[in-house]
Order: sequence, then structure tokens, then C-alpha cells
Amino acid sequence: METDAVRERLLKRRDELRQRASDASADLRHEADPLSADFAEQVTQRENDDVLGAISHSARAELQQVEAALRRLAQGRYTTCAVCGGDIEPERLAAVPYTDKCRACAEGARPMPGRGRPGG
Repeated sequence: METDAVRERLLKRRDELRQRASDASADLRHEADPLSADFAEQVTQRENDDVLGAISHSARAELQQVEAALRRLAQGRYTTCAVCGGDIEPERLAAVPYTDKCRACAEGARPMPGRGRPGG
């Protein structure tokens, strides 16, 4: 695996997410667009605030995953599944570069460590 290319991809995504979260937070604070004096317009602005809050939350959650992936990469554990300890499939990492689970564990096909399957 080309770790430099992976690192660059993750760093680029981290920067994008930081910008998205920052922009959404600024919009939520109405820095560039103060609340309207018109009540009907305020209702629309507040509805938009709900969407902006969801965007900001989503960006921050993905940002945490990207930062965790960068730490795993630095520690040499990037391709190791956090659940079963097996290898994460290269095509899965290509599709979801911040994942920490192999396909089987992500789909719940493997039991959690220390827990057997019912009846097994």
C-alpha cells in the first residue's frame, strides 16, 4: 500500500471537512447573513439552521474518523481491522479511506471478540 498517497488523500479530506464544518458554523452564527426582521423570513432561516447543524455535525464526525485513520497510518495499523485484527480489504479502504473495519466486521458477520454466536 502506498502510504504517502493514502496520507495525502486523508489530509486533503481532513482539510475539506474542516472547511465545511467551519463554513457551516459561521453560517449558523449568521456572520454574513444576519437574521431578518421579517418573521416569515426568520422561520426559513431557522429551518436552514437545522440543515446547517446537520452538515456541521456530519463533517465533524467524519473529521474524527479521518484523524483516527491518520493516527492508525502513522502507527502502522491502517490496514488492520479494529474488531477482528484481520486485514481490511484494499478495495474497501479505497472506497472508505477512514474505515477501521474489514467488510465482514462492518456488516456484522463476525462476532465481537469475547462473544460467541448464539447457539455456537
